[in-house]
Amino acid sequence: MSARRSCLSVPGSSEKMLAKAGSLPADEIVIDLEDSVTAAAKPEARDLVCRLLAEGRLAEGQLLAVRINAIDSPWWRDDVAALADRAGLAVDSLVMPKVERAEDVLQVERALERHGAAMGIQALVETAAGLMRLGEIATASPRLDSLIVGYADLAASLGRADPEAAPERWLYAQDALLVAARAAGIEAIDGPYLALADEPGLRGWAEHVRDLGYDGKWAIHPSQLAVINDTFTPGGDEVERAQAILAALSRAESAGEGGAAQLDGKMIDEASRKQAEKVVARAAR
Repeated sequence: MSARRSCLSVPGSSEKMLAKAGSLPADEIVIDLEDSVTAAAKPEARDLVCRLLAEGRLAEGQLLAVRINAIDSPWWRDDVAALADRAGLAVDSLVMPKVERAEDVLQVERALERHGAAMGIQALVETAAGLMRLGEIATASPRLDSLIVGYADLAASLGRADPEAAPERWLYAQDALLVAARAAGIEAIDGPYLALADEPGLRGWAEHVRDLGYDGKWAIHPSQLAVINDTFTPGGDEVERAQAILAALSRAESAGEGGAAQLDGKMIDEASRKQAEKVVARAAR
């Protein structure tokens, strides 16, 4: 799978924004048919997105996802049917909003199977109920390839006044989602930072979740992409260190010294190898 360092959300009702998205440095374009589209405009936005996808006009090498409407809405079935029947080959995955249980994922999976579509699924966790059931959600379907934490709706669900007061205030939710994702062997993606003019705040938040172990972060404006891509790309020093760890352990094994070695005065072992391999693989992606 390609990297999902940056996932840019684009309103599905704006042909101008959709046409521009393919030229932007986002690893994934997420076309939104949910929150950014009014109820009255949803059928028109769905038709626009399907037409542009079928014409191959929306992405230039990026992953391409579509956020459908929630399964308690009257629109999600039409979203899945239209995308599967008219633009299935162009869409890598569907993003499900407000996922609260495994059955939510299975409903979309069954709908995709009825239409013979091979799309993956991403689960956006935005409620207290979803947070409580992360384990069952993460393992609900082999189609599921990422969990995403959504702070705005989660703040409303929990009764928190400010979803962006400090990233550390969300540590329980962040760790819970990360653990569920890693146990299931799928990606953990952080939700968007809503303060568009606050680059230091965005960088601080992105660095916080990167250090926790997250794979990437959503963006809601092209101006956020550079910071997010930079934060989630391993630096040259980090990659060199990882390569040095792998080389030192390889030398130790060749010399019959077992699975541990010393590097720059520090003991390294199999756990060090696993971490180094992840850094090198992430840099390659």
